[in-house]
Amino acid sequence: MEALRTPDERFEDLPGYAFEPRYLNDLPGFPGLRMHYLDEGPSDAEHVFLCLHGQPTWAYLYRDMIRAFATAGHRAVAPDLFGFGRSDKPVDDGVYTFDFHRQALLAFLDRLDLAGVTLVLHDWGGLLGLTLPIDRPLLFRRLIISNTAFATGDQPLTPGFLAWRDWVASQDEIAVDRLMGRACPQLSEAERAAYAAPFPDRRYQAGVRRFPAMVPDRPDAPGAELSRRARQWWKQEWTGPAFMAIGMQDHILGPPVMAAVRASIHGCGEPLEIADAGHFVPEWGEEIAAGALAAFASWEQ
Repeated sequence: MEALRTPDERFEDLPGYAFEPRYLNDLPGFPGLRMHYLDEGPSDAEHVFLCLHGQPTWAYLYRDMIRAFATAGHRAVAPDLFGFGRSDKPVDDGVYTFDFHRQALLAFLDRLDLAGVTLVLHDWGGLLGLTLPIDRPLLFRRLIISNTAFATGDQPLTPGFLAWRDWVASQDEIAVDRLMGRACPQLSEAERAAYAAPFPDRRYQAGVRRFPAMVPDRPDAPGAELSRRARQWWKQEWTGPAFMAIGMQDHILGPPVMAAVRASIHGCGEPLEIADAGHFVPEWGEEIAAGALAAFASWEQ
């Protein structure tokens, strides 16, 4: 499989991101592809926070949460999906499918032998991550979820998402730094540039281009049936605590979508509503981490 690897120098001196890069070169089923991930905090911690990003972001999105979790004595693990961050980027758009990325995440879980996992999900991290417990139900203890959805294909996609999908399809190359700056005006110029670091030019952006088109828009679309099974699992089988944060200014996967997600997750409490946050709500990571840790401590009492 032909793939590109972003030069290491593109990731030097990123603000707020003094983490050691780690790599897996031997994921079963993905020969020749290297996956990058972060692994911070005690290796023997009781709780492992598995942070899964979406499009067009990467592990950089979780930098503040990772520090908060590790400071609190927990382990935080954040992989870059293939096509994003420091992971290898297949150049063929056709490689990017729901099953390809889901299987990579399952292989990643198995390779690191993770247990006691708190799923931390956003955007495509949620579309994929919400399906993982079907195959590994004993691994997961808790959930932190923000601005994502069940990819079931049986509900109309929001007008905001349809506009986003059409816009991405119309672009030859996406200026990720400008996109993130518009979505999160509080970001510094250096932080905006950090989001664009994985993509020196359009050749590296197959994943960025493909992900919106991968969202199931009909019941028989790839991933849709699996996601419907996942929705039932979270409603009927899940018994752990679930913490939700909502970026209230998100017009793609905002409050109405998150209300439906909450209704499908057994025991999901009142959400943390972040009034000035849009879609990329993990950028408010310190607030979310503090709220989630407090909620989990209360739940355990």
